[in-house]
Amino acid sequence: MSDTQRSIVILGGGTAGWMAANLIAHHLAQAVKITVIESPEIGIVGVGEGSTPQLKAFFDTLGIAEAEWMPRCNATYKTGIGFRGWSEVPGFEGYFHPFPTELDGFTAPAFFINAYARRHNADVWAHPDRFFLPAALAARRLAPLVPESFPFGIGYGYHFDAHLVGAFLRDHAIRLGVRHLQHRVVDVAVADGQVRHLVAEDGVIIAGDFFVDCSGFRSVIAQGALGVPFLPFGANLYNDSAVVMPTPRDASGTNCQTLSTAMRHGWAWDIPLTSRTGNGYVYASDYCSADDAETDLRGHLGLLDSPVEARHLKMKVGRVAESWAGNCLALGLAQGFIEPLEATALHIVQVTVEGFLHAWRDSDFTPRLRDEFNQMIAARYEGIRDYIVCHYRMSRRTDTDYWRDNATNQHLSDSLKAIITCWFTGGDLEKEITQQGIAGYYPPQSWHCLLAGYGQFPDPAWISSDVPRPPTDMAAIDDFIARCALNFSSHDEALAALGVG
Repeated sequence: MSDTQRSIVILGGGTAGWMAANLIAHHLAQAVKITVIESPEIGIVGVGEGSTPQLKAFFDTLGIAEAEWMPRCNATYKTGIGFRGWSEVPGFEGYFHPFPTELDGFTAPAFFINAYARRHNADVWAHPDRFFLPAALAARRLAPLVPESFPFGIGYGYHFDAHLVGAFLRDHAIRLGVRHLQHRVVDVAVADGQVRHLVAEDGVIIAGDFFVDCSGFRSVIAQGALGVPFLPFGANLYNDSAVVMPTPRDASGTNCQTLSTAMRHGWAWDIPLTSRTGNGYVYASDYCSADDAETDLRGHLGLLDSPVEARHLKMKVGRVAESWAGNCLALGLAQGFIEPLEATALHIVQVTVEGFLHAWRDSDFTPRLRDEFNQMIAARYEGIRDYIVCHYRMSRRTDTDYWRDNATNQHLSDSLKAIITCWFTGGDLEKEITQQGIAGYYPPQSWHCLLAGYGQFPDPAWISSDVPRPPTDMAAIDDFIARCALNFSSHDEALAALGVG
């Protein structure tokens, strides 16, 4: 270790901790010495087992091929998220939220035009599913892998076993030179707002120059020792609990989409792995007891009389006021959590680590850019939160108090209020999102899919009808999507070629 080499201590492993260890080791190479401290007594929460397309960029950055990690983690491909039962509007009971592709430029403009015209009372097709290739791939269970003959990129994510991903990343980090210690930390020594060292139960002292808090919802360093305030999102997002239960793998074929099905007091996920199907019910405890939630999930899965054990989880939804405080970076659940509806947890981990490393290096390993970094991360949390809040605020379910209260929730940010106003007054939503500078969190395409997918269009009495029917040839759109889909093989064939399953 050279005189200039810095020591980074990561408290907690899991997916977040080992992602951080790998990224830091990759980007800083010989500039740092990295230690990860894990307690063998503390397990991984593992609420979500899905990702956004940014996880592919993570593995690509590390030079890890899909054939190397996917078989070890029971992983499958993900083209997007299918929402079922979030609306009671005929024809809009479900929709698909697609990941972006290079083909969107051929079809998204037509969707935007039709959605705009539909908001101005034109009788045109405005459901998103027919406009995007990933929806067709999901419906046909085709893998989003681009053949060499197909000159357009397709964005995709993954489904995986979170415990196995954490173990895989641990092994990879150790090969990169990361030190792995197993201790239960019982104290954090702080002086002048800086962490000096950690104290293990067996008396071992672990010192470092910088600390990364991946201790989960306990947030031992950031919230516990440093007193960083936690900003709850309970007024915006009601869900705070989940019940989880696995079922056997679908014998008829492997889906390449996450399914989100609206339930009485929340929603249920269906995540296809090669070893099993992951199921869970995210709900609000103010409206539903844990026992009732388990009964609802068992009924949904047809397991009312099954001995399969359910696992109950509590979620601390919100974020810390500052992700980087003193010489500590809060990460993963210690940093914050937005319910798993859009599978953004690992994406935020990745953005946080990469943003921190950029700011730390550019300031010559000083906190000079800390405030700018914290503002950037806070804005991302707020932007993602607003998009997820919109799912509940704009849902078209009315069967329970939970859904009715969500539909009348007035705890909305000014940004979200402006988006909703723009949509229902027939404005240019793409322009509104661009002007707000929030397209980097969710682009106009995602907002259009959400609002149009619910069948949320203005009452004809509220808005003028001065937009003529656009010349969108839906038969041509259908033909284009169908012919593009001919280039893709089945999901199961693609997994078999990787040695998965």
